[in-house]
Amino acid sequence: MKRLLLLFLLSFFTISSFAQDSLLNYEPKVLLVTAHPDDDALFSATVFKTTKLLGGMVDLALLTNGEGGYTYSTLGNYIYNKELDKEEVGREYLPGIRKQELMAGGEIVGIRNYFFFDQPDFYYTEDVEETLEKWNTDWVHERMVEILKEGEYDFLFLMLPFEEFHGHHKASAVLGLQAMKELPKEDRPIALQGFIRRGDNPSVSFTKLEGYPDTKVMEGEVFEFDRSQTFGVNDRLNYNIISNWVIAEHKSQGTMQLLMQTGESVIEQYWYNEINGVEGLEKAAEFFEAVNTAQP
Repeated sequence: MKRLLLLFLLSFFTISSFAQDSLLNYEPKVLLVTAHPDDDALFSATVFKTTKLLGGMVDLALLTNGEGGYTYSTLGNYIYNKELDKEEVGREYLPGIRKQELMAGGEIVGIRNYFFFDQPDFYYTEDVEETLEKWNTDWVHERMVEILKEGEYDFLFLMLPFEEFHGHHKASAVLGLQAMKELPKEDRPIALQGFIRRGDNPSVSFTKLEGYPDTKVMEGEVFEFDRSQTFGVNDRLNYNIISNWVIAEHKSQGTMQLLMQTGESVIEQYWYNEINGVEGLEKAAEFFEAVNTAQP
């Protein structure tokens, strides 16, 4: 009996030691706000490191129901035995299917809670105003404020709302920032707008989304994590594996698989919002230093 108890305690402390909390003096809490049920793949490596290696937690607020993904569901027909690429079929079944895919990917990276807003994924548009008009933005705003107040998050991860991006992506960032502003300044999370760049390619050019001053970023303050960072025996592994696993869960969306990588540098970038003020810069820098340092 004593031997079993000793083995249990050793197992408990070994598992607990996976979280490298010595890198930070707190357990980071993040709310990730996305538009579609596969957008979280953009943030996958940083989310994984936050939950699995830094002892933190990440919740996800998903704005749309994902029904508009029927246009990319041809191969998904054979997985789900439904003609998902026919609009009337896809719009009926994809909201449920894509939630399941999202949560399967979320289990890999350790997402804790999901908040589903189920706004219409009507069609592709780059018009943020059209999106905000077609969504129930008053209700979204109220619910987002509630989530932020209850969650007491350290960081708010948003999608970078650059001009050529999907209007739904832009709207998700705008609504997240508007909700954040409802909190007292001392209770606000640090807002960071994320996207990726590949290898030596330059970053997306971005200062702010015209007409939405809260989206303005602080010049020169972009935090990064390179998914090609290696680890394991002979450095044979890297964090592209994590993003590939997440992408692989989205079998209803054929084009997602084209984003899978091997050894190429795919760099997650997080632009620091000017609305945070300079007060949050040190905390953000320390967090991303921990993200870049933590290893399994």
